[in-house]
Amino acid sequence: MSHPLIQIKNLYKSFGDTEVLKDVSIDINRGEVVSIIGPSGSGKTTLLRCINVLTKYDKGSIKIDNVEIGYASDDEKNRKERSEYQLSEFRSELGMVFQLFYLFPHLTALENVMLGLRKVRKLSKVKAADQAKYWLQRVGLTEKINSLPSEMSGGQQQRVGIARAVAMDPKVLLLDEITSALDPELVGEVLEVVQKLVEDGMTMIIVTHEMSFASDVSNRIVFMDEGKIEIDGTPSEIFDSKNERLNTFLARIKK
Repeated sequence: MSHPLIQIKNLYKSFGDTEVLKDVSIDINRGEVVSIIGPSGSGKTTLLRCINVLTKYDKGSIKIDNVEIGYASDDEKNRKERSEYQLSEFRSELGMVFQLFYLFPHLTALENVMLGLRKVRKLSKVKAADQAKYWLQRVGLTEKINSLPSEMSGGQQQRVGIARAVAMDPKVLLLDEITSALDPELVGEVLEVVQKLVEDGMTMIIVTHEMSFASDVSNRIVFMDEGKIEIDGTPSEIFDSKNERLNTFLARIKK
């Protein structure tokens, strides 16, 4: 019997006295694209960071391919924390692209994409270069492979970030507000790249304020508010919803 690629159950996370995630549960299947929307502070980014084990969750369970990632057991009373080595192994199976590009400023586009392929995947220099060139071509940056980040626009740097993530052949691609730091005229070129990856059948979780884009690419859209999943539905169910809190949020986004 097949199982969801991602299984999140009863997830809680607090920072000090502030409860950021409250009993979050969601399943995501292979090849599914799920967009997460909601106001600032609703827990969207924290949820992504928990999935990528960059942030430790307090209670609950996250399974990727039916394996508990944050702890060595899903028994709440007896579980032990994963070692840093184990966490790094899990992270290597997940691609994440952040709001800011986080490219190494002293490395070219090609070298930035090659780095993980060499260090983590242990590919030869030739194979890593071939794979990096392929993905830079896929994101439309063949002419920029030897350029430093300072020689590229924000949109181009973000496309390098996407190429770097997908070159690692992740099970899931996590996108955290990847257009929020871009000038408006550069947003389209980045979203076009994501659209192509959707067409390839890649499993994605996308945190975004681009409502039209979310509607176009998503199988499901999740609305989060105050650390909880309030609504989980198809794009039509979300945008035709009678939920007052959701509609207030959507009205503010459109302004």
